[in-house]
Amino acid sequence: MIDTVVKPRTKVKTKTERPKLHKVLLVNDDFTPRHFVVRVLRAEFRMAEEQAGRVMMTAHRRGVCVVAVFTKDVAEEKATAATDAGRREGYPLLFTTEPEE
Repeated sequence: MIDTVVKPRTKVKTKTERPKLHKVLLVNDDFTPRHFVVRVLRAEFRMAEEQAGRVMMTAHRRGVCVVAVFTKDVAEEKATAATDAGRREGYPLLFTTEPEE
């Protein structure tokens, strides 16, 4: 006589999770010309002239402004590229990132 052992089959459900998002922030300074900030916003974040002007003025009035929201890697890459664009021209332009809540 042969004993048969039956194992219950279990299905593993993989749950994909959305990546955490990060905000790119423009920090106001009193030295970088407004037209240069608009140029960087248009180049790095593909904004229209009017939208870039609004973002720049919001940062100017409030001290900081959310530019866009991306996954962490993209947000850090764009913030670094935009900050580096200012540094190349000798401006203290600063973009940072922080997790979105």
